[in-house]
Amino acid sequence: MAIAGAIIGAAVGGWLNDRFGRRLTILLADFLFFAGSAFMATAPNPAALIMGRVFVGLGVGMASMTCPLYISETSPANIRGALVSTNSFLITGGQFLSYLINLAFTKAPGTWRWMLGIAGLPALLQFTLMLLLPESPRWLYRKGREAEAKSIIEKIYRPEEVEGEIMALKESVENEVIEIEAAQSIKLTELVKTKAIRRGLTAGVGLQVFQQFIGINTVMYYSPTIVQLAGFASNQTALLLSLATAGLNALGSIASIYFADRSGRKKLLIFSLSGVIVSLAVLSAVFQGTTTHSPPVSLVESNGFGGLMCEDYAAGRASATWDCTRCLKMQSCGFCSSSSNKLLPGACLISNTTAGNKCRAYGRQWYTRGCPSKNGWLALIGLALYIMFFSLGMGTVPWVVNSEIYPLRYRGICGGIAATSNWISNLVVSQSFLSLTQAIGIGWTFFIFGVVSILGLLFVIIYVPETKGMPIEDIEKRLEKRAIQIKFWGNKGRSSDPSNKA
Repeated sequence: MAIAGAIIGAAVGGWLNDRFGRRLTILLADFLFFAGSAFMATAPNPAALIMGRVFVGLGVGMASMTCPLYISETSPANIRGALVSTNSFLITGGQFLSYLINLAFTKAPGTWRWMLGIAGLPALLQFTLMLLLPESPRWLYRKGREAEAKSIIEKIYRPEEVEGEIMALKESVENEVIEIEAAQSIKLTELVKTKAIRRGLTAGVGLQVFQQFIGINTVMYYSPTIVQLAGFASNQTALLLSLATAGLNALGSIASIYFADRSGRKKLLIFSLSGVIVSLAVLSAVFQGTTTHSPPVSLVESNGFGGLMCEDYAAGRASATWDCTRCLKMQSCGFCSSSSNKLLPGACLISNTTAGNKCRAYGRQWYTRGCPSKNGWLALIGLALYIMFFSLGMGTVPWVVNSEIYPLRYRGICGGIAATSNWISNLVVSQSFLSLTQAIGIGWTFFIFGVVSILGLLFVIIYVPETKGMPIEDIEKRLEKRAIQIKFWGNKGRSSDPSNKA
C-alpha cells in the first residue's frame, strides 16, 4: 500500500512542483509523513494502519522526485552531482538507522507501533528546517519573481559566477516563453515530438525502470528472508546480517558522492552495472547449488518428533527422495536439522511454533525458508558486493541524471513521469519476488535479475548522455544534437566545443 501511494504521490508531484514550487511540495510531503506515522502508531484496526501506509506512500512519492530536483536547482554545476548523491546517501543512511531502530524495539511493548510511529520525528524536524530554506531560484525566475531568484543565486554562487548564471537562466526562461506562446499549455504530444525531451525521457525513465528491475528493493525489503534462504535460520541473525547490508548500502552511497562529479555519471553507471552483473552471477550460482545439494529428509528423524511430522511428507510414499528443499516447498512444512551436523539428514515437521520450539529445544536449527548450506557465506559475500556496486552508481546516478536532464519548463512533469515509472517498477518487482522464488527458486530469480542488468548496461552505453559538470541549459543542446550517446569521455561542461556531438 505504501508503494501504491508512492506511485500516486510521484504522479501528482510533478504538477505540484510546477504549480506551487519545490519548497511547498516538500513541506506537504513532510506533513503526509507525519500524519501517516501518527495513523500507523495509533491504528485501532487494519484499515487505519493501511490508511497510514497510503499517507506515507504519498509523501514518499512526492519527496522522491522533488528533493533531487530542489537540490539540483539550488546547486552550482560543479558540485551538483555530489549534492544530489548526498540525498541518496542520506536515504540509505536512514534505511540503516531504521534497521537499528527496529532491532531496538523488538523487545519493547507495542513493538510495531513504536517502529512505525517514530518515523514521524524526522518528518517533523525536516518540516521545521524546510521553513528556513528558500524556494528554487529557477522556479522563482520562471514565475517572474526575478529579484527573489537573483538574491538566492547571489548566496549560492561566487560573485564572478552570478552574472553568467543569471544570463543562462534568463535565456532558458525566454526560450520557454516563446514555446508557451506557440502552445498555451504543456501537452503530452510535446514530450514525444520535441527531440531533447523525448531523448531525455528515454534516458531518465529507462534508468529508473532498470534501477528497480535489477532487483535492489527486493534485496532491501526481503534481505532477512534472503539471508535465511542462504541457510541462516535464526531470525535475529538474519536481522543483524540485514543491518550489515543496509550499512554497506550507505557506504556505497558515500563513495558515489565522491565519484559523481569526478569520474562522471555514465562511467559510474557502467562500472556499477558491471559489478552488479558479476555479483548476481555469484548469487545465482550459490543459491542454485544450495537448492540442489540440500540435506536429505530422514523418516527416522521425522518420526522422532512424534505427531509433529509434516502431513505432506507422511502422505508422500516416495519419502526417500525428499530433501530439505522439497520439504520447504510444501507451505505447511519446516525442516529441523540434525543435532550433530546441519548438513546431515534431518526431519520434515509441521511448520508451526510448537514444532519449531521443540526442534530448538533439542539443540537443532529450525528452517522455514532456506536450507542448511556450507556455502551460505558465499551468498553473503555476493549480496554484499551486489549492494556496494549498486549503491555506488545505480542507486544514486538515476536520480542525479533525472534532476538535470530536462529543460526547466518540463522538469516537473518529466521528473514526475520518471519517478512514477520508478515506483511502478518497484511495485511490480517487490510483489513478484517471493512468488518467483517459490515458482522457480531464488537462484533462477537472481539469474533473471542478472540478465536484466546486462540489458541495463547496454541501455546506459547507448542512450544515457554524460552530464558531468554541464550547466542544465547545455544538456538540452546536447540531446538535440544526438540520439545515441555511446561516447562518454572528454566532457568539459560549458567550455566544451559546441560542435561536439557526444
